[in-house]
Amino acid sequence: MNGTAPQQSDSQPTHLKVVPRPVAELDAVTVRFCGDSGDGMQLTGTEFTKSTALAGNDLATFPDYPAEIRAPAGTLPGVSGFQLQFSSHEIYTPGDAPDVLVAMNPAALKTNLPDLVQGGILVVNLDAFNETNLIKAGYKTNPLEDGTLASKYQLFKVDINKLTERALEGSGLNAKEVGRCKNMFALGMMFWMYGRPMDNTIAGIRQKFAKNPAVAEANVKAIKAGFNYGETTEIFTHKYEVKAAKLAPGRYRNITGNQAAALGFVAAAQRSGVRLFLGSYPITPASDILHELSAYKNHGVMTFQAEDEIAGIASAIGASYGGALALTTSSGPGVALKTEAMGLAIMLELPLVICDVQRGGPSTGLPTKTEQADLLQAVYGRNSESPLPVIASSTPGDCFETAYEAFRIAVKYMTPVVMLTDGYLANGSEPWPIPDVEKLPKIEVKYRTDPEGFYPYLRDPKTLARPWAVPGTPGLEHRIGGLEKDFTTGNVSYDPMNHERMVRTRAEKVARIADELPPTKIFGAPSGDLLVVVWGGTYGALHAAVENLQAEGKRVSQVHLRHLNPLPKDLGDVLKRFKHVLVAELNLGQLVKILRSTYLVDCKGLNKIQSKPFKIAEVVARCREILETSNGARA
Repeated sequence: MNGTAPQQSDSQPTHLKVVPRPVAELDAVTVRFCGDSGDGMQLTGTEFTKSTALAGNDLATFPDYPAEIRAPAGTLPGVSGFQLQFSSHEIYTPGDAPDVLVAMNPAALKTNLPDLVQGGILVVNLDAFNETNLIKAGYKTNPLEDGTLASKYQLFKVDINKLTERALEGSGLNAKEVGRCKNMFALGMMFWMYGRPMDNTIAGIRQKFAKNPAVAEANVKAIKAGFNYGETTEIFTHKYEVKAAKLAPGRYRNITGNQAAALGFVAAAQRSGVRLFLGSYPITPASDILHELSAYKNHGVMTFQAEDEIAGIASAIGASYGGALALTTSSGPGVALKTEAMGLAIMLELPLVICDVQRGGPSTGLPTKTEQADLLQAVYGRNSESPLPVIASSTPGDCFETAYEAFRIAVKYMTPVVMLTDGYLANGSEPWPIPDVEKLPKIEVKYRTDPEGFYPYLRDPKTLARPWAVPGTPGLEHRIGGLEKDFTTGNVSYDPMNHERMVRTRAEKVARIADELPPTKIFGAPSGDLLVVVWGGTYGALHAAVENLQAEGKRVSQVHLRHLNPLPKDLGDVLKRFKHVLVAELNLGQLVKILRSTYLVDCKGLNKIQSKPFKIAEVVARCREILETSNGARA
């Protein structure tokens, strides 16, 4: 196929030899694209996601970036992947295992094949399975030729390289540029297989490469060639249909966690009437928040790319002192460098949001991989007694809500706030109902202007917040710094009783946030055999697992915690109403430690530190183990 046949529209090829195929209706499908980091798998997955969103399916995505900045082409550390689950009903995860695996080279096949479901569809780029690439991937023989794959999977060997080259004959591009289009051929095949619309993808490509129309048209031809190949070749025996999901009415957009967080910060600035300042040093996987916010200058957003982490947070503290909504973003290693300045913000009692997009550690660790192991760092990881409110996002879209909530708390209680997301949420995406900003609760900002009776640490009797006195306001001059302050005047004080009073007051201020937290919401019965406690990005897999167990009649319920410091006031009573408590987290048991020490409840853990999110099946298996052990003990 040369992909040049005339068409009525970009989505509907005409006068090609169409091979009739039965159409199988599916409830949900999980597709994974994988290849070398230079093969454009993230772009391929993103475009397939956009098209799927336009088709009206519910969806969730999981981009998986290689940890190496640029591993040698064709090697195992250089494999990049993008997984997407889409369905005709509500879903909570990008899928436990792919039903369809598109592998662009042997290394991608070797690293991803163990996840493919038995009998699943396996599409491989036949041209890449040469001797050199097989050796790089550690294969002694070609797995496409020994019969093992065909016996376990629906194997489709496609000459993607050659077919792309044929489609782009006469395009004027050199061989390297033509090779870069092979991912679009693979995308076109998947568009055909699942009936995805192509028009918007093609329009987007033409817009993206408007200054280089030859490249734009080459990518368009490659997509059409892939679609036409699926339409006319006889190797594919079926097409598949996943009907649109019944989502709540409203306007939706597909959004990543980093995009949602950025919009939440902008919304907080709009609803408070105060300018937003971001002081940040780029770090994976938080950098996209800086990129996103830099585009909102017209909304009064000021971004400062600092030369290091300390400068980033120090500039944000200065902006907060000057009356701005101040934000700094980072990941675990960067937060480690920010801790002294976080203590300064605690001492100054100024509003500041520290957004930590967690990744695998320790130290530099696994920069592109997800983890959930910064909780103890967020709650306790500073010198001396330095409590901070800590909240965590549960889904990509929820990053908007938690970003807004973080600033609301910071301003109301005049305190720094830590907001936790993670790499899974930051890069993953889902359909997000666009909120009406005017209906968001207003964030009340009250600058002190009256010098009469002013003291820097004169506190609100309910929240214990000190006044926000902007420099330059006549009569409100006061000194700041990291040394301990007098309880009222704010002057430096070395008095031991004053120090204890200030330490206890700062702790009490954070504790009082719990007074306004809503009652703990329980998914399921208010008591039972097992309560599954969830925080952060593990929400989706845990929620789906609990739903499955409840459908079987198991007495299992779930609690999701957004506020991790302070914890909800009724949480202890909720935990004690269940025979067993399971806490699932992508660490070695950090929330378990907090809950055990706080409530003296024997919480059990489900812990995973593999740089991957939980699978629903893993959670179900652990819950069954606890329930069966309990039943056996009673017998």
